[in-house]
Amino acid sequence: MNKEITAYAAVKLIQDNQTVCIGGGGAGHAVPDEIIKALGARFRKTGHPKNLTILHPCGIGDSDKLGLNHLAQAGMLKRVIGGFYGNAPDMVTLAFENLYEGYNFPQGVLSHLCRAIASGEKGLLTKTGLHTFVDPRYEGGKVNEAASEDLVDLVTIGDDEFLFYKTFPVDAAIIRGTSADSNGNILMDEEVGTFAMLSNAQAAKINGGIVIAQVARIEEPVQIPSSRIKIPGAFVDHLVVVPDQPMTYITKNDPSLIYRDFEWDSGSLTLDGVKEIVAKRGALELFPGAFVNLGYGISDGIPIVAREEDYLDEITFFIEQGPLGGIPTTGLNFGAMHNPTAILDDGYQFDFFHGGGLDIAYLGFAQVDRLGNVNSSRFGNRMTGCGGFIDISQHSKKVVFCGSFAVKGEFDFSGDGINIINHGKYKKFVNDVDQVTFNGRYAAESGKEVLYLTERCVFQLTNGGLLLTEIAPGADLENDILAMMDFDPEISRNLKQMDARLFNGAKLNLKEIAF
Repeated sequence: MNKEITAYAAVKLIQDNQTVCIGGGGAGHAVPDEIIKALGARFRKTGHPKNLTILHPCGIGDSDKLGLNHLAQAGMLKRVIGGFYGNAPDMVTLAFENLYEGYNFPQGVLSHLCRAIASGEKGLLTKTGLHTFVDPRYEGGKVNEAASEDLVDLVTIGDDEFLFYKTFPVDAAIIRGTSADSNGNILMDEEVGTFAMLSNAQAAKINGGIVIAQVARIEEPVQIPSSRIKIPGAFVDHLVVVPDQPMTYITKNDPSLIYRDFEWDSGSLTLDGVKEIVAKRGALELFPGAFVNLGYGISDGIPIVAREEDYLDEITFFIEQGPLGGIPTTGLNFGAMHNPTAILDDGYQFDFFHGGGLDIAYLGFAQVDRLGNVNSSRFGNRMTGCGGFIDISQHSKKVVFCGSFAVKGEFDFSGDGINIINHGKYKKFVNDVDQVTFNGRYAAESGKEVLYLTERCVFQLTNGGLLLTEIAPGADLENDILAMMDFDPEISRNLKQMDARLFNGAKLNLKEIAF
């Protein structure tokens, strides 16, 4: 049967007050952008569909006008439940104006919640999010005052606490694949991530809803091995063909993002300044056989160091979007991997994360407080959301937070260490974080090993808060560190200098380090 339809005709099937689940993530990674764009265009033209509830497990946007930014229109949205908002600034603006009910939950939780919706469950029971801003004892994941309904409950079973994230019906799913056959069976062979596309589709169909899929082409009716079908045509109602859809907003076509042995320009991944210092210090925590997760920002410099040290074969890198076993891209394109060994549905990736499979997680931070709490989700008039941060930080065996010591500091680095020209405009080590994305006390009580790495010093989490363990050569303890903190950390009796090799350009010789 012919399922092909135009994007505008497809979105006319979405009605007022419905709930729409949107697949894909990041800056165009398997994002059905033409359909999202058509949905926004229809509202601007007709005022419909209005009062929509949007569910997007992963952030979607280019930090400008694409992705979810197409839908940032007053009156179009009733509620938005998202994992990440940082690349959709127009949606953040509407949230702060209370023009829709905004909720932010962990990406892995939302991916698993799609499964729970598809299986007809009443909700998702998990420890993920306890003692963070999504815990109802804190903020309940509510982004603004307009969000009055409680979507997550605290539940006690025996002596254990859990969070129960409530499910809700999905009326339509907007997803994407690479190609489809004449029956609507969808392949994702050329996508940098498969995300929760199948679960998104099943969540809509279980409720009698519709599934609209964007693909680059419809194949001739040839026999495709059943094992290659990612989304069965039985779950797909309509196909929107976009022949020139790029792999991401940044990359039109790069085979190295889907093939293990395809060459790529490694010169595009370089390190300097603070990122180089912190990434090299972070790499000293690696050990052979480690399963390692990487967050966006300074943390994605760790594999660059590992590559320079000829250490890539010793470890396996994971990113929450689904790829593993390769080298993550950086910048706005983060979420894809060069030469991945495999690309899993993100729900399976988070199964492994939630189960404690990660040995080390390298994550960024915006604020750290006296108790070791970390804020990476909301500060001042900016909101990014948690993404996979909570899923990863709560369940990894070891967490290494990586960031600059202060905002907009100026430095010179040399073989002698660091020369601080400007201490920084804003402090990042504060008495109390604006929002708890990671709970230091909860982590310390569970015995988790936690480090905080910066270009001028290193802290370790203890039951009492932060312990200063290392200081950069050239940095002054009083003027460059303590004076730029709102609290006094404990200082180790064995305070030592950070490794000189971080500053003088020498190799770390990771293979020679005895663990």
